[in-house]
Amino acid sequence: MLPENHAHSQAIMPHQFFAVCLLTITLCFAHTNAVTAQVLAGIDVLQQDDFAALAGRKVGLITNHTGTNLAGVSTVQLLHDSKDVNLVALFSPEHGFVGQLDQANIDDQRDSLTGLKVHSLYGKTRVPTAEMLEGIDTLVFDIQDIGVRFYTYISTMGGAMKAAAENDVRFVVLDRPNPINGTEVQGPVTDAGSESFIAYHRIPVRHGMTIGELAKMFQAEWELDLDLQVIPMEGWEGRPGFDQTGRVWINPSPNMRSLNAAYLYPAIGLWETTNLSVGRGTDTPFEHFGAPWIDALELARELNAQGLSGVSFVPIEFTPDASKFANEKCGGVNVILTERAEFDPLRTALTIAVTLQGLAPDDWNTKSLNRLLVSQKTAEGILGGQSVEQLQAAYQEELSEFEARREKYLMYR
Repeated sequence: MLPENHAHSQAIMPHQFFAVCLLTITLCFAHTNAVTAQVLAGIDVLQQDDFAALAGRKVGLITNHTGTNLAGVSTVQLLHDSKDVNLVALFSPEHGFVGQLDQANIDDQRDSLTGLKVHSLYGKTRVPTAEMLEGIDTLVFDIQDIGVRFYTYISTMGGAMKAAAENDVRFVVLDRPNPINGTEVQGPVTDAGSESFIAYHRIPVRHGMTIGELAKMFQAEWELDLDLQVIPMEGWEGRPGFDQTGRVWINPSPNMRSLNAAYLYPAIGLWETTNLSVGRGTDTPFEHFGAPWIDALELARELNAQGLSGVSFVPIEFTPDASKFANEKCGGVNVILTERAEFDPLRTALTIAVTLQGLAPDDWNTKSLNRLLVSQKTAEGILGGQSVEQLQAAYQEELSEFEARREKYLMYR
């Protein structure tokens, strides 16, 4: 209510009132941006320090298109242009050097900027060979991860760390934010003895760590004789999601096309080895899923009835133009994040699995159910008709043990 025009107070006209409100909102956003824009990735800190950690070193850089500083300049260019750094080789992970390839094997390339050979670590080999490492005394890793165990960039890092240890090469990680935040840890831990390129270490599906923190864990728990240095971020206090970092989002792989998709990835991507389309071949991968055998209305009704926090399900039909069920009409659901802070992707993933198993046990092909889950107990529980609560309770002890392990390597509070 606007104040009355008393002797000692001047009336505020409506247009003035709204102007004050607009100014207040603007100042609030300006303050917020000032805070979040201070998050510096490892490459920014390295640049700030005039690349001192790499001075005089013969560097091999493992990177892709996500390796950029706050201004958008590539780490490749920054190291190449530094008079104190000798950049001698480049290495690329899954999806290639520019992050546009979605194929099983990627050949070596040559970088047009530097003229250097780009050794593919997703082709004939997934780790640097001794021959590749000739003339290199320091490997640098700078790639934006997603924060999910089966996203393979951390596997590339782990393999490169082992190769560096075997060949007496120093290893430097330029740290970056966990984009789906570094506070929440969810899902079953990889079964011991079942480690692979899509489950490279005994960590849960959502690990809540940065690449630098994971590197420290890998070195310690694998007992690597490795000269490891992590260049930490600055300004990532509270371990927030990517939208609070003040950095420009770069799609880290061809089908990871938004931060929204990244948050949904552990909920939806977990089941893509079954006969479900997770949206590959559409405009919004990992934001919906379905199959020709799914009744969209029935599935949406059953999922919404579970009352999951922070998420809702909209029945849809879609036809992928590539990948699984290409050119076939699928019934399914669009998964809508309504409140990210309340959303639990692993509870959502388990609810999806339990619901599909209940609605269509003969249609849902679960032969490869455990490929990304990598928890035999959880897979058997789903197929055995356990509830979501029972499934979560069954892995809570191992998850708590991981959280205790994780605590030793956290670099940001």
